[in-house]
Amino acid sequence: METSRRARRMERHHSRNKPAGLNLVALMDIFTILVFFLLVNSSDVQEMPSSRAVKLPESNIESKVRQTVTVLVTRDDIIVQGQAVQKVSAALADNDNILQPLKAALEEQARNRLLQGGAEQDRGEVTILGDRALPFQLLKKVMATCTESGYGTVSLAVQQRGVKES
Repeated sequence: METSRRARRMERHHSRNKPAGLNLVALMDIFTILVFFLLVNSSDVQEMPSSRAVKLPESNIESKVRQTVTVLVTRDDIIVQGQAVQKVSAALADNDNILQPLKAALEEQARNRLLQGGAEQDRGEVTILGDRALPFQLLKKVMATCTESGYGTVSLAVQQRGVKES
């Protein structure tokens, strides 16, 4: 059976207008650039661990936060890197200036830092996050314990106050 001229023309027309294939190369390039952009920019974010139980004092600060061992002193507990080591009431009742449970936890963190490739002569840094209502006697004991544990730099975390422009 012979096809009509119109059917042959429609067949030729449909064979010329096949749908184009989807080109994924350009889409993959865009996603690759996007992934690298996000990886590079996400490493600049530095956050201090926060707790609702601690209200930090305010200060004008100029330096960025560094990754250090953190000692969180709430109204009830003394916490090193997320683990409670001593009750505040026991620390205040202790007559010694060095808090032994805190010292043991800080020395353990120093050993972990050395195992992860820290330098032997690097004495390390510790950041104390203390509630503004804490007695100074407790804060003094915590700072003395940090220096006794071999940490050369002891920093106090503060809330940055808005800077007034003159």
